[in-house]
Amino acid sequence: MVESEPLRERLVGAGVDLLEEVGAAQLGLRAITRAAGVSHGAPRRHFPTHRALLAAIAARGFADLIERFAAADPGGETTRDRLARMSVEYVEFAGARPEMFTLMFRHDLLEGSGENLRATTLPLFQRFVALVSEAAHPDSVDPGERAIALWTNLHGIAALQANRSLRLVAPAADIRALVDRALDLHLA
Repeated sequence: MVESEPLRERLVGAGVDLLEEVGAAQLGLRAITRAAGVSHGAPRRHFPTHRALLAAIAARGFADLIERFAAADPGGETTRDRLARMSVEYVEFAGARPEMFTLMFRHDLLEGSGENLRATTLPLFQRFVALVSEAAHPDSVDPGERAIALWTNLHGIAALQANRSLRLVAPAADIRALVDRALDLHLA
């Protein structure tokens, strides 16, 4: 964190840094302001509520995930290969940044924040639907339904990875193999 950064960015950056240490449920406004080196009343100008600040932190997580997807999708490969690489990135992101991953999908904490997270998440999901539609076996299954079924499967793997349950129940599990199996099931 750099003190010359605009206050909004300092607060979000401090929240991102603290998130993995304390978790979303414990990420309080006072802890964030203390880490940012400002008074506890300073965020009000940029974040009228604690939820608004949490949503801005989650938005940073989505931006990071989108960057990972872009790096994993160089083009030139088959659509299925690109989808597999992006799916592995999703699960690995959850394992590498479990608290951020959890916050990003904690709509109970983010609802009513005023942050328009849908502007980020809906295009991301629409891209996923397009890839699934292109990679899937052409049949009568609606691409959106197929994509939501695949995403929920992948999200389950990611959530198990994030909360470290996967290694408890299946210590030898290979993430890439699990993702490939999910893709095989949903794209056939």
